Amino acid sequence: MTPSVSATRVSLAPLYWLALGTFAVGTESFMIAGLLPGMAADLHTSIVATGQLVTVFALAYALSSPVLTALTGALHRRTLLIAALVAFSAANVIAWAAQNYWELMAARVLLAAAAGLYVPGANALAGAIAGPERRGTALAIVNGGITIAVAFGVPLGAFIGDRLGWRMTFAGVAALAAAASAGLILGLPRTIGAGLPVATLRERIETARRPVVLMTLIVTTLWAMGAYTVYTYLALFVAETTPLAGAQIGYVLFTWGVAAGVGVFAGGKAVDRIGPRRVIVPCLAVSIGAFSLMSASAHWLPASIALVPVLVGVIAWGVAHWSFYPAQQAGLIAIAGLRGTPIALSLNASFMYLGFSLGAALGSLTLSFTSVANLGWTAAACEVAALALTVGIWSARNVPKCAACA
Repeated sequence: MTPSVSATRVSLAPLYWLALGTFAVGTESFMIAGLLPGMAADLHTSIVATGQLVTVFALAYALSSPVLTALTGALHRRTLLIAALVAFSAANVIAWAAQNYWELMAARVLLAAAAGLYVPGANALAGAIAGPERRGTALAIVNGGITIAVAFGVPLGAFIGDRLGWRMTFAGVAALAAAASAGLILGLPRTIGAGLPVATLRERIETARRPVVLMTLIVTTLWAMGAYTVYTYLALFVAETTPLAGAQIGYVLFTWGVAAGVGVFAGGKAVDRIGPRRVIVPCLAVSIGAFSLMSASAHWLPASIALVPVLVGVIAWGVAHWSFYPAQQAGLIAIAGLRGTPIALSLNASFMYLGFSLGAALGSLTLSFTSVANLGWTAAACEVAALALTVGIWSARNVPKCAACA
């Protein structure tokens, strides 16, 4: 650790400006699912075709993030993050002005590229400048912007879309991203990140090809698959298995978001105290139990009684899911080392978004061949696979538990 990035010299205050940027990105990423019907009607396309806007965003993010991170590795982190967020704001303006489906699709690709450059870059800078002793807290702060967006961005986007139309949601996010860009310009010291070493191309390739890194990234994909198997169709699941309907379902999404916010900060603090391994295992185990509880309730309880256990499952899932995230990131940083951190976190984001895409597809297959009540079982199976692979990685490495992800 160089003096310029020592935790004793660097305040965590600038990280809140980074978090404002992730809040803008998270709001755009999560709110669109509730806007699809209105967008389909306005663009004269089917719901299925409009849903591809979500799939393409996730795939574009997954594919572009590691490439762009590698290509921009020599740029100053502060300048790069500001440029990425300005591009994200501009892409939202393009989406707002889109006159047809394909223009909107192009805007979604640009949004994904900008987001895929900003989010892992912000996490890498946060993890580096905070130092090992405060890395979990720093990652929790930056990712807290995303979880707050889940809690407040989704219902706010649905409200604006219902009252003012889907285009105004993109206009609102464009303004939010512009404000965050100004915050980075004014709030991030020009010297921040200046002492960070830059990985060479060979180091980046070696980081990506290391078996332990690859296996850990596959864990990320399985974890994300489980979550999005249910999240993509959570509104349908709640409507079919509980007495809730209409706006009441939005309260469930809000509850999940609040639980996610609690989880990411609790997870970050726990990583600092006990290390990533002791956070990862309980989080995956709780996720398995939460998804299983949701499906069991849907199958064997009447809707009036199933409401409470389903809500318990949603809350437990939200806390556990996002507590896992900073622990997994801290583990990857420890595996890759400071010089390999940007590419490792970029790959982690890509594998996560790949998991989101695969999870949505898996949820669709579950609905096509079985029923909505089985979504939880399918998600739990993904989390079981993630847990089994995690234990296998640690067993193969034969490391002390406090450095399980190191």
